[in-house]
This record gives sequence, C-alpha cells and structure tokens, in this order.
Amino acid sequence: MILEEARKVIRIEAEALTRLADTIDGEFEKAVRLILGTRGRVVVTGMGKSGLIGQKIASTMASTGTPALFLHPAEGVHGDLGMIMKGDVVIAISNSGETEEVVRILPIIKRLGATLVSMSGNPSSTLAKAGDVFLDISVTEEACPLGLAPTASTTATLAMGDALAVALLIERGFRPEDFALFHPGGSLGKKLLLTVGDLMHSGDAVPLVGSATPIRDALFVITAKGLGITGVCAEDGALVGVVTDGDLRRSLGKGVDILNQPAGEIMTRNPKRINRSELAAKALQVMESHSITSLFVFDDTADNRPVGVIHLHDLLRAGLA
Repeated sequence: MILEEARKVIRIEAEALTRLADTIDGEFEKAVRLILGTRGRVVVTGMGKSGLIGQKIASTMASTGTPALFLHPAEGVHGDLGMIMKGDVVIAISNSGETEEVVRILPIIKRLGATLVSMSGNPSSTLAKAGDVFLDISVTEEACPLGLAPTASTTATLAMGDALAVALLIERGFRPEDFALFHPGGSLGKKLLLTVGDLMHSGDAVPLVGSATPIRDALFVITAKGLGITGVCAEDGALVGVVTDGDLRRSLGKGVDILNQPAGEIMTRNPKRINRSELAAKALQVMESHSITSLFVFDDTADNRPVGVIHLHDLLRAGLA
C-alpha cells in the first residue's frame, strides 16, 4: 500500500510536468527576452510553499549568470520593497493567484517601475491579469489525496523556474568557467577552477628519456621520478611514446631481455595527451576512460614537446576523485 501510494504521487507529478512541457507557449519566450533585456535584477517573490520554491529559483538564476534575489512579500510591505529598483523584473508566484500578501504588493511593483512576470495556476486570477507576462503553472490534480497540500503544483513551479534559468543560461552563452566564478568553494569549485597546469609536474620533475636510451637507464628514471612512467622523446624533443611499469611487465612476460633494449623498442606509441589549459577534471575523465594513470601535458600550440606530466594521484590529492 505504501509503495503504491508513493508511485502514484510520482506519476501524478510526472504527468504534471509532461503537461507543462506541452502547454508552454510564447509567453515563456517573452519572459526570457524581458529578463535578458533588463539592466536590473530579477526579484522573485512568493508566500509559503511558493516562497520556498521562489528562493530556489532565485538561487539557481544567481548561480547561472542572471542576477537575482528573493523578496518575502510579507516583509516587503514593511520596508523590504526597497529591494526593487526601476528596471527590475519581478517574478511573482502564487498558485491561486490570490495570495493576499502577493496581491497587496502588485500595485507598488508597478509604481516602482518594475516589470511583472506572473507565475500562477489560475489564468483568471488577480496575479495573472496584473502581469506583463503570464506563465501558466496549472496542474490537473495535486498528488495530495486531500487536494490541499501543494505537491504537483510546486513541482510544476520549480520546473518552470528551472526552465527559465536554463534558457537564460543558454542565451547568455554562460560557460563552465563562468559557473566556476560563482562556485569557488568545495569539490565543485575544485572541479571547475583547477586546470591541468595547476597540478602537473614540470621542469626536472618530468620523467623523459631518449628513444635510444637503454631500458636499464629508463628504469632508473621511472623509479627516481616516482610516477611509474617515463616519456620517450625523439632527438628534437618531441614525445614519441611512453614506457610504463605495465610495458616492462608485459615485455618480461614475453621472455624479452629488456635491460639492454632501447626504450624505443619497448615503448607504447601515440600516448594519450592533454593541454595544460584543460580543466583538471577533464584529465581525470581521460584517465578513467582509457584506464591509465598518467598524461603528458603540452602547451596549446602545435609543439609536440611535453611541458609536464599529471598523475592520477595528483588529482586525488586535489580532491577531484
């Protein structure tokens, strides 16, 4: 019984989102154009559950390149309406469209010179009619069996807010680097801010040998540098291959007398590589997809001479995995 009710709730809310996707119209595009065209901010307001959803919408917009803040309508009539400036776009949320605290501040929003985007489940409501743009978030039924607790309607409101934020993000050409500026803390910040160049080994720490170098000497370099790998370079310094612990084990397994073999005979050719300007998270992705633990690093030019090497352990220490 419990599982059946849980599945019923999820199905009702999923159906509400499907209907929302099917009924979204030109008013949505108009809202996006209004926000893109404003020199002000987006001010989101709503009461109760709508207010909680509104806080999330404002937060999502702010973190994706659209300056936004949340205004509590009840606090608004006691002084906080000073948050609204001429040229702002106000997104007012009320499923009924008749929430007293929201309706009460609508005339003042207009008087302050802000544009109003109404988000309501009642197209004939006071809020819907007052808006310069109306976004319909109506649902056919709530998941609450009493029809009282906002459930499907709050899900639809949240989805509409996310749709606005993402549409704005795309229209602004918002990049991962921009996202990183607003998320400098924690693991997300590390993934978005750290580049390969920030973590790579460079200079004398880079293990490199010539293609004619005997494996006995290459083995010494691998051990001394402590990365389990050495790059193999041609006479002009261009990387032509790598020798790893695995290459040595595989050669020994074939009965090859490797100690006097030149590195060029044992090496793996055309190793995976990465540019120093790439995100460190990209290096982790390459390593995972190819089951390797090191990548030689190059400048963004066509020069084939390595400037560094990055190891999986470097990424682990940085908290990227």
